[in-house]
Amino acid sequence: MNQEMNGIDTESYQENGYDQKIDYVFKVVVIGDSAVGKSQLLSRFTKNEFCLDSKSTIGVEFQTRTVTIKDKVIKAQIWDTAGQERYRAVTSAYYRGALGAMLVYDITKRTSFDHVARWVEELRAHADNSIVITLIGNKGDLVDQRAVPTEDAIEFAENQGLFFSETSALRGDNVESAFFRLLEEIYGVVSKKNLECGNGKSNGGDAPGLKGSKIDIISGADLEISEMKKLSACSC
Repeated sequence: MNQEMNGIDTESYQENGYDQKIDYVFKVVVIGDSAVGKSQLLSRFTKNEFCLDSKSTIGVEFQTRTVTIKDKVIKAQIWDTAGQERYRAVTSAYYRGALGAMLVYDITKRTSFDHVARWVEELRAHADNSIVITLIGNKGDLVDQRAVPTEDAIEFAENQGLFFSETSALRGDNVESAFFRLLEEIYGVVSKKNLECGNGKSNGGDAPGLKGSKIDIISGADLEISEMKKLSACSC
């Protein structure tokens, strides 16, 4: 089934027994080094769960959550990408069509923060230039083991034009607010582009519209199999 990522979507879901029309589907990617807590953040936001024996993501997985922002029903389709080097060639293809990105590092691992600049460079090389990026310092519950000062992250985020937040997927601290802020900023970008498109048409111009990127939705098992085939095909 194809989903329109950037435009208005005709899909519906049930809430309180009534069908609710989904206005937008936003694709978001969660990226960063392995073992920084990307999957746990996603699980906390979409299911309010934390798994103590979580394993590293293989290839790419995704989960969804439907929310309401400014009276619009938005389906967030959030892609959890593997952080291991051998999967980088696979995951980079999934940046295309993404409207937002959550770049995660572990506040207790300095190397995960040192690699953030490279993740930003790769993201901007493959994604649309209007993508909204939030820098996340995860594992905020381990403050006694902190290796990355908050000031360092704030300075980097300001220099790169990123939003910033520290979270704890374990306790749930700031997870909800970080995702909602990202989705709200995406909605602002999408609304602005739609408005510019509408103004261009009303003035008889050929303003560029907001083009939708389509992806094929497949089951998790099929996705894992297809990703492994891709990995064997590319000499990573």
